[in-house]
Amino acid sequence: MFDVLTGSIKNAVNKIRFKDDAASLKKAITELRKSLLKADVHHKTTKELILAIETNTKNSGIGQESFLRALQDELTKVLTTAGNQGFVYSNKPPTTILMTGLQGSGKTTTTGKLANYLKLRKKKVLVAAADLQRLAAVEQLKQIAAQVEVDIYFDDNETDPVQIAKKAKEKAISGLYDVLLIDTAGRLAIDDELMVELENVKKIVEPDEIFYVADSLTGHDATRTATTFKEKIGIDGVVLSKYDGDTKGGVALSIAHQVGVPLRFIGTGEKMPDLEVFIPNRIVGRLLGAGDIEGLAEKTAAVIDEKKAKEVSRKIKKGQFNFNDFLDQLSMMKKLGSMKSIIGMIPGLSAMAGPLKDMDFENSDEIKRIKALISSMTVKERENPDLINLSRKRRMAKGAGISEVQINKILKQFKNAAKMAKKLSGKGGMKGLQNMMSQMQGAGGPGPNLPR
Repeated sequence: MFDVLTGSIKNAVNKIRFKDDAASLKKAITELRKSLLKADVHHKTTKELILAIETNTKNSGIGQESFLRALQDELTKVLTTAGNQGFVYSNKPPTTILMTGLQGSGKTTTTGKLANYLKLRKKKVLVAAADLQRLAAVEQLKQIAAQVEVDIYFDDNETDPVQIAKKAKEKAISGLYDVLLIDTAGRLAIDDELMVELENVKKIVEPDEIFYVADSLTGHDATRTATTFKEKIGIDGVVLSKYDGDTKGGVALSIAHQVGVPLRFIGTGEKMPDLEVFIPNRIVGRLLGAGDIEGLAEKTAAVIDEKKAKEVSRKIKKGQFNFNDFLDQLSMMKKLGSMKSIIGMIPGLSAMAGPLKDMDFENSDEIKRIKALISSMTVKERENPDLINLSRKRRMAKGAGISEVQINKILKQFKNAAKMAKKLSGKGGMKGLQNMMSQMQGAGGPGPNLPR
């Protein structure tokens, strides 16, 4: 999602080859200006950003390090807007959030993603289907609620969204819910009817916050519509949807700078877990190719059971990792979301990930074959793969619908992976892994290093 900007920043940095070379700084600034405008950054934002970076670089002494530091500082300033980050809970539950946006912005899906995000953090969530404007919007939210396993309030006989919102709030209070997310109606364009409806819903439920869901792919239009919603209805935060499909990435800079409302979350994929808190300094780290280790740690901590993780770690060290453990790990990986969203968080890897970004481990043919094989095993075979002999392989081949050759290949891969994991978990294991990553970075070339 930052491909264009990250690549362009790297090209701009490379223009500065010598210290105190004013001509090379001018080339770098020109390259950066063109890149920002091409990436859909608002022209006013670009102008202010470029001026500040150039001034700060000159004041610190022209060079790659000072240019990068200025770039890092000014990007962080642009993305930092007064207001809350992430999700803020009310002192008097339920925390009520009004989800607003135009039709097609991904508002209903984002409501589901936010519900999933909160559920993973042990919150009791109720979603309300108050979008009666778009056909199938209620049905879509029903399916999403079932998928992420949260409660939903709807009334197929009610035609007034204000009443839906009111009764949903009553249910949230009586049911002792922590959070109420109200999916409101949108339109193809902003009109008076939409604003009156939203104002009425706002009055009846008295939301703690109003989130505006903006479609990243609409570029400058996302900035304009967010500004209008802020002026007419009042919004407390913006959620950027479909950000994984926006290789330009400049809309985040434009909205933060021009709208004056904090970006709260970004949608990083199609799956329900693909929603991330928008924290400016972390986003800048990813823009500069430095990844987001803190974000990755938080993401994994929310879905990975600490006791299970310790147990798996113990088994790996002893070489006892089995197929049941593998299925558990696969289930946890699924909760993390798309591989594409995870790759960008790993320093240096986003620049050289290539095909990895588009891999779907859960639905790949290889994973399907492994799952079929495991399903054909007995309990003892899963726990101790060494029991699997020729006759057992023949039985499993029939049950899984794969050949004995494929079974042998999977078992060999599993055994080799277990050995590698055991080796890396021992003394000096991480050093070997770091050496391997260094060699990969030398070959592929990660993004520029951030100054400390």
